[in-house]
Amino acid sequence: MKNTLFTLLMVLSGSHLFGQQLTAIASQWSDSFAEWTIYTSVEGEEGTLRLRWNSRGDWTQWEYRIGEWTGQLKTKWPDRIDQWEARGENIIVDARTIWRDNLREWRISRPGGGEYKWQSRYSNILDEWVVDTEKYGFFEMYTAFEGDPREWIIVDELEASLPEKMMLVFLTIINSTPKQ
Repeated sequence: MKNTLFTLLMVLSGSHLFGQQLTAIASQWSDSFAEWTIYTSVEGEEGTLRLRWNSRGDWTQWEYRIGEWTGQLKTKWPDRIDQWEARGENIIVDARTIWRDNLREWRISRPGGGEYKWQSRYSNILDEWVVDTEKYGFFEMYTAFEGDPREWIIVDELEASLPEKMMLVFLTIINSTPKQ
């Protein structure tokens, strides 16, 4: 009864679900993958995803902003890239690899309970990532141009918070692009 009431309050308050859809993400520079522009379904409302400590080359901490929505993504443990955490709007989303040393399949833990798998559609090509669940919806990312990880199209039909969606976007970016 408590869990049902809590979930209902989160949905009704509007803080649990991000009302917009993410539509695309593109690197801001053609020779760097440390700064990104995020596009949404609201015309003129763009966001950013960027390395927090770009000058140090530390790829373990990132920040995002879309309108008034802000958050951080970082490794859960130092020197481990198989577990990440997204924080924003009083929500925490955890992601961890399903199999050790396989960065193509991730288990995403939803705020308030539940989980699903985010994975590269093909084992040898990182140009397309997908989650398709009856319970939570559909989310897919694929490169705008095959083999070019600088621009991604996002198909966002997932009922989720912004930190959760940003975790999916981030895992795709961090695992599909060179670290420059």
